[in-house]
Amino acid sequence: MSSLLVSRAAIVVAALLAVPAQAQLITHRDLSYPMARTIAEAAIESCGAKGYAVSAVVVDRAGEVMVAMRADNAGPHTMENARRKAYTARSFRTATSAYAKRYIDNDPVVHQQVTLPSVIAIPGGLPVKVGDDVIGGVGVSGSPGVDEPCVQAGLDKVADLLK
Repeated sequence: MSSLLVSRAAIVVAALLAVPAQAQLITHRDLSYPMARTIAEAAIESCGAKGYAVSAVVVDRAGEVMVAMRADNAGPHTMENARRKAYTARSFRTATSAYAKRYIDNDPVVHQQVTLPSVIAIPGGLPVKVGDDVIGGVGVSGSPGVDEPCVQAGLDKVADLLK
């Protein structure tokens, strides 16, 4: 009887020691407010230099807005479009231009996904990455065909910090 008790006690101790090895904190890097603001400002300045008044939105890893900026004379619709582009780029971890192409190519999954709130299949959004980890998204609206290069200019401004 005592050997059975000892073996059960050993199993319990082993089980207790095994749980902490599997249970661990997840660590990750996040965008800071100054970095998000710099990205948005640089994107707006880039489009402004090309003659476009735009809005820029940066979302965090949860898809929540960190920074939303609207340039003088930007159309009223641009803020919402920029937010949705940022959210879509973050959610699907890809450029919204690639996502829009999948929509045009009649990808049935994308056709269902665009029915979700805040998802949009329009170019102008890019994910913010540290290596392969997507830590946010950026969207610009108001400069047809130029939105994505403006977003890239914003990301380029903080590229050294995203390593």
